[in-house]
Amino acid sequence: MEMEMEILKNFSTISLALFLFTSSALFSLTSGEIQRHQFVIQATPVKRLCKTHNSITVNGMFPGPTLEVRNGDSLQVQVVNKARYNVTIHWHGVRQMRSGWADGPEFVTQCPIRPGGSYTYKFTIQGQEGTLWWHAHSSWLRATVYGALIIRPRLGQSYPFPKPDRETPILLGEWWDANPVDVMMEATRTGAAPNVSDAYTINSQPGDLYNCSTQDTTIVTVDSGETNLLRVINAALNQPLFFAVANHKLTVVGADASYTKPFTTSVLMLGPGQTTDVLIKADQSPARYYMAARAYQSFQNAPFDNTTTTAILEYKSAEKGNALNPIMPSLPAYNDTNTVTAFTRSFRSPRKVQVPTNIDESLFFTIGLGLNNCPPNFNKSSCQGPNGTRFTASMNNVSFVLPRNFSLLQAHQQGIPGVFTTDFPGSPPVKFDYTGNVSRSLYQPITGTKLYKLKFGSRVQVVIQDTSIVGPESHPIHLHGYDFYIIAEGFGNFDPKKDTSKFNLVDPPLRNTVSVPSNGWAVIRFVAENPGVWLMHCHLDVHINWGLAMSFLVENGVGELQSLPPPPPDLPVC
Repeated sequence: MEMEMEILKNFSTISLALFLFTSSALFSLTSGEIQRHQFVIQATPVKRLCKTHNSITVNGMFPGPTLEVRNGDSLQVQVVNKARYNVTIHWHGVRQMRSGWADGPEFVTQCPIRPGGSYTYKFTIQGQEGTLWWHAHSSWLRATVYGALIIRPRLGQSYPFPKPDRETPILLGEWWDANPVDVMMEATRTGAAPNVSDAYTINSQPGDLYNCSTQDTTIVTVDSGETNLLRVINAALNQPLFFAVANHKLTVVGADASYTKPFTTSVLMLGPGQTTDVLIKADQSPARYYMAARAYQSFQNAPFDNTTTTAILEYKSAEKGNALNPIMPSLPAYNDTNTVTAFTRSFRSPRKVQVPTNIDESLFFTIGLGLNNCPPNFNKSSCQGPNGTRFTASMNNVSFVLPRNFSLLQAHQQGIPGVFTTDFPGSPPVKFDYTGNVSRSLYQPITGTKLYKLKFGSRVQVVIQDTSIVGPESHPIHLHGYDFYIIAEGFGNFDPKKDTSKFNLVDPPLRNTVSVPSNGWAVIRFVAENPGVWLMHCHLDVHINWGLAMSFLVENGVGELQSLPPPPPDLPVC
Protein backbone atom coordinates (compact mmCIF):
# COMPACT_ATOMS: atom_id res chain seq x y z
CA MET A 1 0.00 0.00 0.00
CA GLU A 2 2.93 2.30 0.84
CA MET A 3 4.34 1.76 -2.65
CA GLU A 4 0.93 2.49 -4.21
CA MET A 5 0.58 5.81 -2.32
CA GLU A 6 4.11 6.89 -3.29
CA ILE A 7 3.43 6.05 -6.93
CA LEU A 8 0.08 7.84 -6.95
CA LYS A 9 1.82 11.02 -5.73
CA ASN A 10 4.26 10.76 -8.62
CA PHE A 11 1.45 10.06 -11.08
CA SER A 12 -0.38 13.24 -10.16
CA THR A 13 2.63 15.46 -10.95
CA ILE A 14 4.77 13.82 -13.64
CA SER A 15 1.97 11.98 -15.32
CA LEU A 16 -0.20 14.96 -16.20
CA ALA A 17 2.75 16.60 -17.97
CA LEU A 18 3.53 13.31 -19.70
CA PHE A 19 -0.09 12.87 -20.76
CA LEU A 20 -0.21 16.34 -22.31
CA PHE A 21 3.13 15.71 -23.96
CA THR A 22 2.31 12.28 -25.39
CA SER A 23 -1.13 13.38 -26.55
CA SER A 24 0.47 16.09 -28.62
CA ALA A 25 3.24 13.67 -29.65
CA LEU A 26 0.83 11.92 -31.98
CA PHE A 27 0.84 15.07 -34.06
CA SER A 28 4.35 16.25 -33.21
CA LEU A 29 6.91 16.53 -35.95
CA THR A 30 9.76 16.41 -33.41
CA SER A 31 11.77 13.33 -34.21
CA GLY A 32 13.77 11.09 -31.90
CA GLU A 33 16.60 8.79 -32.93
CA ILE A 34 16.51 6.41 -35.88
CA GLN A 35 17.47 2.87 -34.83
CA ARG A 36 18.49 0.31 -37.44
CA HIS A 37 18.47 -3.43 -36.84
CA GLN A 38 18.75 -6.59 -38.89
CA PHE A 39 16.65 -9.67 -38.07
CA VAL A 40 17.87 -12.85 -39.76
CA ILE A 41 15.15 -15.51 -39.69
CA GLN A 42 16.94 -18.85 -39.52
CA ALA A 43 16.72 -22.43 -38.24
CA THR A 44 18.72 -22.87 -35.03
CA PRO A 45 19.25 -26.02 -32.92
CA VAL A 46 17.34 -25.46 -29.64
CA LYS A 47 17.38 -28.09 -26.90
CA ARG A 48 14.44 -28.23 -24.50
CA LEU A 49 12.83 -31.14 -22.57
CA CYS A 50 15.82 -33.40 -23.37
CA LYS A 51 15.41 -33.03 -27.13
CA THR A 52 16.96 -30.79 -29.81
CA HIS A 53 14.74 -29.22 -32.47
CA ASN A 54 15.69 -27.07 -35.45
CA SER A 55 13.63 -24.08 -34.31
CA ILE A 56 13.03 -20.92 -36.33
CA THR A 57 14.68 -17.98 -34.55
CA VAL A 58 15.81 -14.40 -35.10
CA ASN A 59 19.60 -14.04 -35.22
CA GLY A 60 19.94 -17.47 -33.61
CA MET A 61 18.42 -16.10 -30.38
CA PHE A 62 15.47 -17.55 -28.46
CA PRO A 63 13.64 -15.47 -27.40
CA GLY A 64 14.68 -12.98 -30.07
CA PRO A 65 16.49 -9.69 -29.45
CA THR A 66 14.94 -7.12 -27.11
CA LEU A 67 14.50 -3.77 -28.87
CA GLU A 68 14.87 -0.77 -26.55
CA VAL A 69 13.66 2.60 -27.82
CA ARG A 70 12.31 5.90 -26.57
CA ASN A 71 8.96 7.46 -27.29
CA GLY A 72 9.49 9.40 -30.55
CA ASP A 73 12.21 7.10 -31.94
CA SER A 74 11.97 5.51 -35.38
CA LEU A 75 12.82 1.90 -36.13
CA GLN A 76 14.12 0.43 -39.37
CA VAL A 77 14.32 -3.34 -39.11
CA GLN A 78 15.54 -5.28 -42.11
CA VAL A 79 14.13 -8.81 -41.95
CA VAL A 80 16.16 -11.32 -43.96
CA ASN A 81 14.46 -14.69 -44.43
CA LYS A 82 16.98 -17.55 -44.39
CA ALA A 83 14.40 -20.09 -43.17
CA ARG A 84 12.34 -22.51 -45.26
CA TYR A 85 9.01 -20.89 -44.42
CA ASN A 86 7.33 -17.66 -45.50
CA VAL A 87 7.50 -15.11 -42.70
CA THR A 88 6.31 -11.65 -41.63
CA ILE A 89 6.95 -9.71 -38.41
CA HIS A 90 4.21 -7.83 -36.52
CA TRP A 91 5.08 -5.06 -34.05
CA HIS A 92 2.34 -5.88 -31.57
CA GLY A 93 0.63 -2.78 -30.18
CA VAL A 94 2.62 -0.20 -32.18
CA ARG A 95 0.11 2.39 -33.39
CA GLN A 96 1.67 2.52 -36.90
CA MET A 97 0.27 5.98 -37.63
CA ARG A 98 0.19 6.16 -41.46
CA SER A 99 2.71 3.30 -41.60
CA GLY A 100 0.31 0.40 -42.20
CA TRP A 101 2.76 -1.16 -44.66
CA ALA A 102 4.96 -1.97 -41.64
CA ASP A 103 2.26 -3.61 -39.50
CA GLY A 104 3.13 -7.14 -40.62
CA PRO A 105 0.14 -9.54 -40.64
CA GLU A 106 0.54 -11.89 -43.59
CA PHE A 107 -1.82 -11.17 -46.53
CA VAL A 108 -3.40 -8.26 -44.61
CA THR A 109 -0.83 -5.45 -44.89
CA GLN A 110 1.79 -7.32 -46.92
CA CYS A 111 2.58 -10.50 -48.80
CA PRO A 112 4.95 -12.75 -46.87
CA ILE A 113 8.73 -12.51 -47.11
CA ARG A 114 9.63 -15.61 -49.12
CA PRO A 115 12.65 -17.79 -48.26
CA GLY A 116 15.70 -15.88 -49.52
CA GLY A 117 13.83 -12.55 -49.53
CA SER A 118 14.00 -9.50 -47.29
CA TYR A 119 11.89 -6.50 -46.29
CA THR A 120 12.64 -3.46 -44.14
CA TYR A 121 9.95 -2.43 -41.65
CA LYS A 122 10.03 1.35 -41.03
CA PHE A 123 7.88 3.02 -38.39
CA THR A 124 7.92 5.61 -35.60
CA ILE A 125 6.85 5.18 -31.98
CA GLN A 126 4.42 8.04 -31.32
CA GLY A 127 2.93 8.78 -27.92
CA GLN A 128 3.47 5.30 -26.48
CA GLU A 129 5.51 4.26 -23.43
CA GLY A 130 5.84 0.93 -21.68
CA THR A 131 6.09 -2.65 -22.91
CA LEU A 132 5.13 -4.00 -26.30
CA TRP A 133 6.57 -6.91 -28.25
CA TRP A 134 7.17 -8.21 -31.75
CA HIS A 135 6.38 -11.62 -33.22
CA ALA A 136 6.01 -13.55 -36.45
CA HIS A 137 2.53 -13.19 -37.98
CA SER A 138 2.72 -16.13 -40.35
CA SER A 139 1.64 -19.73 -39.67
CA TRP A 140 2.65 -20.77 -36.12
CA LEU A 141 6.15 -19.33 -36.37
CA ARG A 142 5.54 -17.00 -33.45
CA ALA A 143 5.94 -20.02 -31.13
CA THR A 144 9.67 -19.23 -31.30
CA VAL A 145 9.93 -15.97 -33.29
CA TYR A 146 9.23 -13.25 -30.73
CA GLY A 147 10.89 -10.69 -28.48
CA ALA A 148 10.29 -7.66 -26.28
CA LEU A 149 9.89 -4.07 -27.50
CA ILE A 150 10.61 -1.69 -24.61
CA ILE A 151 9.59 1.96 -24.99
CA ARG A 152 11.07 4.35 -22.45
CA PRO A 153 10.09 8.02 -21.98
CA ARG A 154 11.69 10.68 -24.18
CA LEU A 155 15.02 12.10 -23.01
CA GLY A 156 14.36 14.49 -20.15
CA GLN A 157 11.04 12.81 -19.31
CA SER A 158 10.61 10.24 -16.54
CA TYR A 159 8.32 7.42 -15.52
CA PRO A 160 5.22 8.52 -13.59
CA PHE A 161 6.49 6.35 -10.70
CA PRO A 162 9.80 6.23 -8.79
CA LYS A 163 12.60 5.06 -11.09
CA PRO A 164 13.11 1.33 -10.49
CA ASP A 165 16.58 0.05 -9.58
CA ARG A 166 16.44 -2.44 -12.42
CA GLU A 167 14.14 -3.66 -15.19
CA THR A 168 13.58 -7.24 -16.36
CA PRO A 169 11.56 -8.44 -19.36
CA ILE A 170 9.59 -11.60 -18.49
CA LEU A 171 8.41 -13.34 -21.68
CA LEU A 172 5.92 -16.13 -21.06
CA GLY A 173 5.96 -18.65 -23.89
CA GLU A 174 4.68 -22.04 -24.97
CA TRP A 175 6.87 -24.91 -26.17
CA TRP A 176 6.00 -27.94 -28.28
CA ASP A 177 8.28 -30.98 -28.29
CA ALA A 178 7.67 -30.94 -32.05
CA ASN A 179 7.80 -28.51 -34.95
CA PRO A 180 4.93 -26.03 -34.21
CA VAL A 181 4.27 -25.54 -37.94
CA ASP A 182 3.75 -29.32 -38.28
CA VAL A 183 1.37 -29.26 -35.28
CA MET A 184 -0.73 -26.60 -37.02
CA MET A 185 -0.64 -28.33 -40.41
CA GLU A 186 -1.70 -31.64 -38.89
CA ALA A 187 -4.70 -29.93 -37.23
CA THR A 188 -5.60 -28.30 -40.58
CA ARG A 189 -5.39 -31.71 -42.26
CA THR A 190 -7.55 -33.51 -39.69
CA GLY A 191 -10.01 -30.72 -38.85
CA ALA A 192 -9.43 -31.50 -35.15
CA ALA A 193 -8.00 -29.29 -32.41
CA PRO A 194 -4.18 -29.13 -32.47
CA ASN A 195 -2.07 -30.98 -29.92
CA VAL A 196 -1.57 -28.94 -26.76
CA SER A 197 1.91 -27.68 -25.86
CA ASP A 198 4.35 -29.71 -23.77
CA ALA A 199 5.65 -26.86 -21.62
CA TYR A 200 5.32 -23.20 -20.80
CA THR A 201 8.46 -21.08 -20.60
CA ILE A 202 9.82 -17.95 -18.91
CA ASN A 203 12.38 -16.24 -21.15
CA SER A 204 12.34 -19.44 -23.25
CA GLN A 205 13.23 -21.78 -20.35
CA PRO A 206 10.66 -24.26 -18.93
CA GLY A 207 12.15 -24.28 -15.43
CA ASP A 208 12.69 -26.73 -12.59
CA LEU A 209 9.45 -28.71 -12.85
CA TYR A 210 10.24 -30.22 -16.28
CA ASN A 211 12.68 -32.91 -17.41
CA CYS A 212 16.20 -31.84 -18.41
CA SER A 213 15.45 -28.20 -17.61
CA THR A 214 16.80 -27.35 -14.14
CA GLN A 215 20.30 -26.36 -15.24
CA ASP A 216 18.89 -23.63 -17.55
CA THR A 217 16.09 -22.20 -15.37
CA THR A 218 15.85 -18.41 -15.76
CA ILE A 219 17.26 -16.61 -12.70
CA VAL A 220 16.44 -12.96 -11.88
CA THR A 221 18.83 -11.59 -9.25
CA VAL A 222 17.92 -8.74 -6.89
CA ASP A 223 19.50 -6.83 -4.01
CA SER A 224 17.52 -6.58 -0.78
CA GLY A 225 15.46 -3.40 -0.66
CA GLU A 226 15.57 -2.59 -4.36
CA THR A 227 12.61 -2.24 -6.72
CA ASN A 228 12.50 -4.16 -10.01
CA LEU A 229 10.21 -3.28 -12.92
CA LEU A 230 9.06 -6.58 -14.41
CA ARG A 231 7.82 -6.21 -17.98
CA VAL A 232 5.58 -9.28 -18.31
CA ILE A 233 4.54 -10.38 -21.82
CA ASN A 234 2.26 -13.29 -22.67
CA ALA A 235 3.85 -14.61 -25.86
CA ALA A 236 2.17 -18.03 -25.54
CA LEU A 237 0.51 -19.20 -28.72
CA ASN A 238 -2.84 -20.43 -27.41
CA GLN A 239 -3.09 -20.04 -23.64
CA PRO A 240 -4.05 -17.26 -21.20
CA LEU A 241 -1.70 -17.52 -18.20
CA PHE A 242 -1.65 -16.72 -14.49
CA PHE A 243 1.65 -15.34 -13.15
CA ALA A 244 2.82 -14.86 -9.54
CA VAL A 245 5.99 -14.48 -7.46
CA ALA A 246 6.15 -16.34 -4.14
CA ASN A 247 5.67 -14.09 -1.06
CA HIS A 248 5.86 -10.86 -3.11
CA LYS A 249 3.18 -8.36 -4.04
CA LEU A 250 3.09 -6.92 -7.56
CA THR A 251 2.13 -3.27 -8.18
CA VAL A 252 0.66 -2.88 -11.66
CA VAL A 253 1.72 0.41 -13.29
CA GLY A 254 1.14 -0.21 -17.01
CA ALA A 255 -0.36 -2.51 -19.62
CA ASP A 256 -0.03 -2.68 -23.41
CA ALA A 257 2.27 0.41 -23.37
CA SER A 258 -0.22 2.63 -21.54
CA TYR A 259 0.21 3.69 -17.91
CA THR A 260 -2.44 2.56 -15.44
CA LYS A 261 -3.61 3.77 -12.07
CA PRO A 262 -1.37 1.68 -9.77
CA PHE A 263 -2.91 -1.25 -7.91
CA THR A 264 -1.40 -4.09 -5.94
CA THR A 265 -2.10 -7.76 -6.55
CA SER A 266 -0.59 -11.15 -5.78
CA VAL A 267 -1.39 -12.61 -9.20
CA LEU A 268 -1.57 -11.45 -12.83
CA MET A 269 -3.58 -12.92 -15.71
CA LEU A 270 -2.49 -12.14 -19.24
CA GLY A 271 -4.20 -13.28 -22.41
CA PRO A 272 -1.86 -14.03 -25.31
CA GLY A 273 -0.69 -10.70 -26.75
CA GLN A 274 -1.13 -8.72 -23.54
CA THR A 275 1.66 -7.06 -21.55
CA THR A 276 1.65 -5.90 -17.92
CA ASP A 277 4.29 -3.75 -16.19
CA VAL A 278 4.65 -4.39 -12.46
CA LEU A 279 6.91 -3.09 -9.71
CA ILE A 280 8.19 -5.68 -7.26
CA LYS A 281 10.07 -4.69 -4.11
CA ALA A 282 12.72 -7.04 -2.73
CA ASP A 283 11.38 -6.71 0.81
CA GLN A 284 11.35 -10.36 1.90
CA SER A 285 14.00 -12.32 3.75
CA PRO A 286 16.97 -13.05 1.45
CA ALA A 287 16.22 -16.38 -0.22
CA ARG A 288 15.17 -17.85 -3.57
CA TYR A 289 11.55 -17.44 -4.65
CA TYR A 290 9.82 -19.01 -7.63
CA MET A 291 8.15 -16.88 -10.27
CA ALA A 292 5.58 -19.20 -11.79
CA ALA A 293 3.03 -19.25 -14.60
CA ARG A 294 0.33 -21.73 -15.53
CA ALA A 295 -2.86 -21.89 -17.56
CA TYR A 296 -6.10 -20.02 -17.06
CA GLN A 297 -8.45 -22.43 -18.84
CA SER A 298 -11.97 -21.12 -19.38
CA PHE A 299 -13.09 -23.69 -21.98
CA GLN A 300 -14.55 -26.57 -19.99
CA ASN A 301 -13.65 -30.17 -20.81
CA ALA A 302 -11.14 -29.16 -23.52
CA PRO A 303 -7.63 -30.60 -23.25
CA PHE A 304 -4.95 -28.08 -22.22
CA ASP A 305 -1.35 -28.01 -21.04
CA ASN A 306 -1.66 -28.11 -17.23
CA THR A 307 2.07 -27.82 -16.48
CA THR A 308 3.75 -24.96 -14.57
CA THR A 309 6.76 -22.97 -15.71
CA THR A 310 9.10 -21.40 -13.16
CA ALA A 311 11.94 -18.90 -12.96
CA ILE A 312 13.78 -17.94 -9.76
CA LEU A 313 13.87 -14.55 -8.04
CA GLU A 314 17.20 -14.80 -6.22
CA TYR A 315 18.35 -12.38 -3.53
CA LYS A 316 22.08 -11.84 -3.96
CA SER A 317 22.58 -12.13 -0.20
CA ALA A 318 20.67 -15.44 0.00
CA GLU A 319 22.65 -18.13 1.75
CA LYS A 320 23.80 -20.70 -0.74
CA GLY A 321 22.39 -23.40 1.55
CA ASN A 322 18.88 -22.31 0.47
CA ALA A 323 19.77 -22.82 -3.17
CA LEU A 324 17.92 -26.11 -3.53
CA ASN A 325 14.56 -25.00 -2.19
CA PRO A 326 12.95 -21.93 -3.76
CA ILE A 327 9.54 -21.06 -2.27
CA MET A 328 6.57 -21.77 -4.58
CA PRO A 329 3.78 -19.18 -5.03
CA SER A 330 0.18 -20.20 -4.74
CA LEU A 331 -1.50 -19.90 -8.14
CA PRO A 332 -5.27 -19.78 -8.78
CA ALA A 333 -7.13 -22.88 -9.92
CA TYR A 334 -7.00 -23.36 -13.71
CA ASN A 335 -10.65 -22.31 -14.09
CA ASP A 336 -10.68 -19.47 -11.54
CA THR A 337 -12.70 -16.92 -13.51
CA ASN A 338 -13.52 -14.95 -10.32
CA THR A 339 -9.84 -14.08 -9.81
CA VAL A 340 -9.55 -13.10 -13.48
CA THR A 341 -12.61 -10.84 -13.23
CA ALA A 342 -11.37 -9.11 -10.06
CA PHE A 343 -7.95 -8.56 -11.65
CA THR A 344 -9.33 -7.25 -14.97
CA ARG A 345 -11.74 -4.86 -13.26
CA SER A 346 -8.86 -3.26 -11.31
CA PHE A 347 -7.47 -1.58 -14.45
CA ARG A 348 -8.02 2.17 -14.79
CA SER A 349 -6.33 4.99 -16.67
CA PRO A 350 -4.23 7.16 -14.33
CA ARG A 351 -6.61 10.11 -14.71
CA LYS A 352 -9.75 11.26 -16.49
CA VAL A 353 -9.47 10.55 -20.21
CA GLN A 354 -11.31 11.70 -23.32
CA VAL A 355 -13.43 8.70 -24.21
CA PRO A 356 -15.13 9.01 -27.61
CA THR A 357 -18.80 9.94 -27.26
CA ASN A 358 -21.45 10.76 -29.91
CA ILE A 359 -20.72 7.40 -31.51
CA ASP A 360 -20.85 7.26 -35.34
CA GLU A 361 -20.51 3.49 -35.68
CA SER A 362 -22.17 1.29 -33.06
CA LEU A 363 -21.14 -2.29 -33.85
CA PHE A 364 -21.97 -5.64 -32.26
CA PHE A 365 -19.66 -8.59 -32.99
CA THR A 366 -20.30 -12.14 -31.84
CA ILE A 367 -17.17 -14.27 -31.49
CA GLY A 368 -16.75 -17.99 -31.04
CA LEU A 369 -16.10 -21.41 -32.46
CA GLY A 370 -18.13 -23.48 -34.89
CA LEU A 371 -18.23 -26.89 -36.54
CA ASN A 372 -18.32 -27.46 -40.27
CA ASN A 373 -20.03 -30.57 -41.57
CA CYS A 374 -17.63 -32.90 -43.34
CA PRO A 375 -17.54 -31.88 -47.05
CA PRO A 376 -18.63 -34.69 -49.40
CA ASN A 377 -15.20 -34.91 -51.08
CA PHE A 378 -13.33 -35.29 -47.73
CA ASN A 379 -12.55 -38.66 -46.18
CA LYS A 380 -13.11 -39.38 -42.50
CA SER A 381 -9.46 -38.74 -41.55
CA SER A 382 -9.99 -35.10 -42.53
CA CYS A 383 -13.05 -34.69 -40.30
CA GLN A 384 -11.82 -35.56 -36.82
CA GLY A 385 -13.61 -32.77 -34.98
CA PRO A 386 -16.59 -33.59 -32.72
CA ASN A 387 -18.98 -36.08 -34.36
CA GLY A 388 -17.08 -36.20 -37.64
CA THR A 389 -16.92 -32.41 -38.22
CA ARG A 390 -14.12 -29.88 -38.78
CA PHE A 391 -13.45 -27.05 -36.30
CA THR A 392 -14.00 -23.50 -37.49
CA ALA A 393 -14.47 -20.07 -35.85
CA SER A 394 -16.08 -16.79 -36.80
CA MET A 395 -17.08 -13.22 -36.00
CA ASN A 396 -20.72 -12.38 -36.75
CA ASN A 397 -21.03 -15.79 -38.44
CA VAL A 398 -18.29 -14.99 -40.99
CA SER A 399 -15.20 -17.19 -40.89
CA PHE A 400 -12.41 -14.95 -42.18
CA VAL A 401 -10.43 -16.16 -45.20
CA LEU A 402 -7.13 -14.46 -46.06
CA PRO A 403 -6.43 -13.73 -49.73
CA ARG A 404 -3.45 -15.43 -51.38
CA ASN A 405 -2.48 -13.34 -54.43
CA PHE A 406 -2.49 -9.84 -52.94
CA SER A 407 -2.52 -8.36 -49.47
CA LEU A 408 -5.74 -6.61 -48.45
CA LEU A 409 -3.91 -3.29 -48.08
CA GLN A 410 -2.43 -3.53 -51.60
CA ALA A 411 -5.81 -4.48 -53.06
CA HIS A 412 -7.42 -1.50 -51.29
CA GLN A 413 -4.70 0.99 -52.22
CA GLN A 414 -4.39 -0.12 -55.83
CA GLY A 415 -8.12 -0.70 -56.38
CA ILE A 416 -7.66 -4.38 -57.30
CA PRO A 417 -11.14 -5.95 -57.64
CA GLY A 418 -12.18 -9.40 -56.45
CA VAL A 419 -9.83 -9.61 -53.44
CA PHE A 420 -12.28 -8.57 -50.71
CA THR A 421 -15.77 -7.19 -50.18
CA THR A 422 -16.84 -4.47 -47.72
CA ASP A 423 -20.01 -6.14 -46.47
CA PHE A 424 -18.86 -7.46 -43.10
CA PRO A 425 -22.04 -7.32 -40.98
CA GLY A 426 -22.08 -4.65 -38.25
CA SER A 427 -24.35 -6.87 -36.14
CA PRO A 428 -25.13 -10.61 -36.04
CA PRO A 429 -27.10 -11.71 -39.13
CA VAL A 430 -29.26 -13.84 -36.79
CA LYS A 431 -30.02 -12.76 -33.23
CA PHE A 432 -30.08 -15.61 -30.69
CA ASP A 433 -29.44 -16.38 -27.02
CA TYR A 434 -25.68 -15.96 -27.44
CA THR A 435 -24.62 -17.53 -24.15
CA GLY A 436 -27.50 -20.00 -23.82
CA ASN A 437 -28.26 -23.30 -25.47
CA VAL A 438 -27.56 -22.51 -29.12
CA SER A 439 -29.29 -24.33 -31.96
CA ARG A 440 -27.00 -26.62 -33.99
CA SER A 441 -28.18 -24.81 -37.12
CA LEU A 442 -25.96 -21.87 -36.05
CA TYR A 443 -22.76 -23.93 -35.70
CA GLN A 444 -21.70 -23.61 -39.34
CA PRO A 445 -20.59 -20.08 -40.37
CA ILE A 446 -20.16 -18.80 -43.91
CA THR A 447 -16.64 -18.06 -45.18
CA GLY A 448 -15.55 -14.77 -46.72
CA THR A 449 -12.97 -12.01 -46.97
CA LYS A 450 -15.29 -9.31 -45.71
CA LEU A 451 -14.08 -5.94 -44.42
CA TYR A 452 -15.98 -3.24 -42.53
CA LYS A 453 -15.47 0.27 -43.91
CA LEU A 454 -14.94 3.19 -41.51
CA LYS A 455 -14.81 6.85 -42.47
CA PHE A 456 -11.68 8.67 -41.28
CA GLY A 457 -12.31 10.22 -37.85
CA SER A 458 -15.44 8.20 -37.10
CA ARG A 459 -16.04 7.39 -33.43
CA VAL A 460 -16.48 3.66 -33.07
CA GLN A 461 -18.00 1.45 -30.38
CA VAL A 462 -17.78 -2.32 -30.63
CA VAL A 463 -19.63 -4.71 -28.32
CA ILE A 464 -17.70 -8.01 -28.47
CA GLN A 465 -19.97 -10.86 -27.40
CA ASP A 466 -18.71 -14.37 -26.63
CA THR A 467 -21.02 -17.22 -27.63
CA SER A 468 -21.53 -20.72 -26.26
CA ILE A 469 -21.39 -22.29 -29.74
CA VAL A 470 -19.26 -25.44 -29.18
CA GLY A 471 -18.36 -23.92 -25.79
CA PRO A 472 -17.85 -20.52 -24.16
CA GLU A 473 -14.27 -19.32 -23.76
CA SER A 474 -12.31 -16.19 -22.87
CA HIS A 475 -10.97 -14.79 -26.15
CA PRO A 476 -8.11 -12.23 -26.22
CA ILE A 477 -9.22 -9.92 -29.04
CA HIS A 478 -6.44 -7.78 -30.55
CA LEU A 479 -6.95 -4.79 -32.84
CA HIS A 480 -4.04 -3.81 -35.09
CA GLY A 481 -3.13 -0.15 -35.60
CA TYR A 482 -5.15 1.14 -32.63
CA ASP A 483 -5.41 1.34 -28.88
CA PHE A 484 -8.95 1.35 -27.51
CA TYR A 485 -10.72 2.12 -24.26
CA ILE A 486 -12.36 -0.87 -22.57
CA ILE A 487 -15.42 0.87 -21.13
CA ALA A 488 -17.25 -2.17 -19.72
CA GLU A 489 -17.23 -5.95 -19.37
CA GLY A 490 -19.83 -8.37 -18.10
CA PHE A 491 -21.28 -11.87 -18.22
CA GLY A 492 -24.25 -13.26 -20.13
CA ASN A 493 -25.75 -11.48 -23.13
CA PHE A 494 -25.03 -7.77 -23.50
CA ASP A 495 -28.22 -5.81 -22.78
CA PRO A 496 -28.09 -2.20 -24.08
CA LYS A 497 -31.00 -1.27 -21.79
CA LYS A 498 -29.23 -2.08 -18.53
CA ASP A 499 -25.54 -2.58 -19.35
CA THR A 500 -24.89 0.94 -20.66
CA SER A 501 -25.19 2.09 -17.03
CA LYS A 502 -21.97 0.14 -16.35
CA PHE A 503 -19.96 2.13 -18.92
CA ASN A 504 -16.87 3.79 -17.44
CA LEU A 505 -16.53 7.00 -19.46
CA VAL A 506 -14.21 8.63 -16.91
CA ASP A 507 -10.99 6.59 -16.57
CA PRO A 508 -11.28 3.32 -18.52
CA PRO A 509 -8.02 1.50 -19.35
CA LEU A 510 -6.39 1.94 -22.77
CA ARG A 511 -5.37 -1.43 -24.28
CA ASN A 512 -4.64 -3.10 -27.62
CA THR A 513 -5.90 -6.56 -26.59
CA VAL A 514 -9.05 -7.24 -24.55
CA SER A 515 -9.71 -10.54 -22.79
CA VAL A 516 -13.42 -10.94 -23.51
CA PRO A 517 -14.93 -12.81 -20.53
CA SER A 518 -15.98 -16.41 -21.08
CA ASN A 519 -19.75 -16.46 -21.67
CA GLY A 520 -19.69 -12.68 -21.49
CA TRP A 521 -18.94 -9.46 -23.36
CA ALA A 522 -16.68 -6.41 -23.51
CA VAL A 523 -17.29 -2.95 -24.97
CA ILE A 524 -14.48 -0.97 -26.59
CA ARG A 525 -14.27 2.51 -28.15
CA PHE A 526 -11.75 4.17 -30.45
CA VAL A 527 -11.52 6.93 -33.07
CA ALA A 528 -10.69 5.71 -36.59
CA GLU A 529 -7.92 8.21 -37.29
CA ASN A 530 -5.35 5.83 -38.76
CA PRO A 531 -6.03 5.04 -42.44
CA GLY A 532 -5.39 1.53 -43.77
CA VAL A 533 -6.57 -2.05 -43.36
CA TRP A 534 -6.44 -3.21 -39.75
CA LEU A 535 -6.91 -6.79 -38.63
CA MET A 536 -9.01 -7.55 -35.54
CA HIS A 537 -8.63 -11.13 -34.36
CA CYS A 538 -8.47 -13.59 -31.52
CA HIS A 539 -4.86 -13.89 -30.33
CA LEU A 540 -5.21 -17.61 -29.68
CA ASP A 541 -3.44 -18.63 -32.88
CA VAL A 542 -5.52 -21.76 -33.30
CA HIS A 543 -8.60 -19.52 -33.51
CA ILE A 544 -7.19 -17.14 -36.12
CA ASN A 545 -6.34 -20.22 -38.22
CA TRP A 546 -9.99 -21.25 -37.93
CA GLY A 547 -11.23 -17.78 -39.00
CA LEU A 548 -11.91 -15.83 -35.78
CA ALA A 549 -10.99 -12.50 -37.38
CA MET A 550 -12.18 -9.56 -39.47
CA SER A 551 -10.58 -6.37 -40.78
CA PHE A 552 -11.52 -2.71 -40.69
CA LEU A 553 -10.88 -0.64 -43.80
CA VAL A 554 -10.29 2.92 -42.55
CA GLU A 555 -10.60 5.39 -45.43
CA ASN A 556 -8.22 8.28 -46.00
CA GLY A 557 -9.17 11.64 -44.54
CA VAL A 558 -8.29 15.01 -46.06
CA GLY A 559 -4.77 15.75 -47.23
CA GLU A 560 -1.45 13.99 -46.81
CA LEU A 561 -1.42 13.80 -43.00
CA GLN A 562 -4.71 11.87 -43.00
CA SER A 563 -3.80 9.52 -45.84
CA LEU A 564 -1.89 6.30 -46.24
CA PRO A 565 1.36 6.88 -48.17
CA PRO A 566 2.23 4.63 -51.14
CA PRO A 567 3.89 1.27 -50.39
CA PRO A 568 7.68 1.09 -49.97
CA PRO A 569 9.60 -0.17 -53.02
CA ASP A 570 10.79 -3.36 -51.26
CA LEU A 571 7.30 -4.50 -50.21
CA PRO A 572 7.22 -8.26 -50.92
CA VAL A 573 5.06 -9.50 -53.79
CA CYS A 574 2.89 -12.58 -53.48
